[in-house]
Amino acid sequence: MKVLMFGWEFPPMSSGGLGTACYGLTKGLSRKGIEVTLVLPYSSESDADFLKIIAANDIPKLRIRKVRSAIKPYMTSEGYSQSISRLPSQLSKIYGSTLLDEVYRYTLAAETIAEEEDFDVIHCHDWMTFEAGIRAKKKKSKPLVLHVHATELDRTGGHQVNQHVYDLERKGMHKADKVIAVSNFTKNKIMTHYSVPEEKIKVVHNAVDFSHYDDERFEINNTDRVVLFLGRLTLQKGPDYFLYAAKKVLEKEKDVKFIIAGSGDMERFIIEKAAEMGIASKVLFAGFLNPEDVERAYKMADIYVMPSVSEPFGLTALEAMKNRTAAIVSKQSGVSEVVKHCLKVDFWDVNELSNKIIAVLKYQALQDTLKENAYLEAGKFTWDIPAQKCVEVYDEVINKI
Repeated sequence: MKVLMFGWEFPPMSSGGLGTACYGLTKGLSRKGIEVTLVLPYSSESDADFLKIIAANDIPKLRIRKVRSAIKPYMTSEGYSQSISRLPSQLSKIYGSTLLDEVYRYTLAAETIAEEEDFDVIHCHDWMTFEAGIRAKKKKSKPLVLHVHATELDRTGGHQVNQHVYDLERKGMHKADKVIAVSNFTKNKIMTHYSVPEEKIKVVHNAVDFSHYDDERFEINNTDRVVLFLGRLTLQKGPDYFLYAAKKVLEKEKDVKFIIAGSGDMERFIIEKAAEMGIASKVLFAGFLNPEDVERAYKMADIYVMPSVSEPFGLTALEAMKNRTAAIVSKQSGVSEVVKHCLKVDFWDVNELSNKIIAVLKYQALQDTLKENAYLEAGKFTWDIPAQKCVEVYDEVINKI
């Protein structure tokens, strides 16, 4: 079976969970004999690195096709405009004047690739690729599967929704032959806010890759206990709730360091808020981390906290558990549906979050139990499982034609 897959990030050019998920999923599909052609955007400034396709080297049945584009992972309209403004004038003229214009450019280029490729099914990841999938379906009369890792409602927390993006998402879901949701949390959102019938949606939970796992441990200081936030500093991820909880923890426990790793549009607010709250000396801002440093961050942390406001899945929780780090996750997340050996809290309940952090820090037996059981549980989430479920979806939509 041959799959034409449209995505918009893949290691080493990744900045979030979508790239990690695409890598794991394509690797799992390859092990099942599925041939995948993955279409990705690339820009001239990242071309040299991108052409190496480092992470794809160990996936024998994966082939990359590139579309020259200024689109980057998790890019907003404002972020796109800022990115274009920093390019030389002769280069900026190549790209669309707005993010939506650039998505349209990507769509046209992807449509041409679809004409050239031989495939049985189309598989698209998130809104930037949906229109490309729709056009490929029309060109070749092949079934279309849309994989929803996050919706516009998740990214904005339901506030200031970009209507154009929402409309593209809704159009894609209704044109698709099948929609894959990364959790029941996401499935319910798709049914409620996009009016997609339940029978059209298949839930396929994400997994975690143990193939490059290294059990080496890292420590900042023997006297420091470390609580980690790792993710984009955006409304969706709840870094402000992490900070408010940190303040309450530090009122009772002094020898604790809170590490915030990531970047995003809330970064300045979070830095200023930490200073305003008088805890700046206890909060370390690590910025965006490369994959190796992400692993080190998990391993040096006593607790990983994921206080997301709206998290379709939450791969970072599984990554933390894989690294034997005690995890506290938002109940408003897909991963909370499928893991047992972590603590769960409503994102807005700062009191409960701080109490759970303190409990794990104070009671070593609790922390050790969470760490060991979390590691064992994470080991059950292999990418072969979601890959098999995707193959079943492919068979279903192909046989309907």
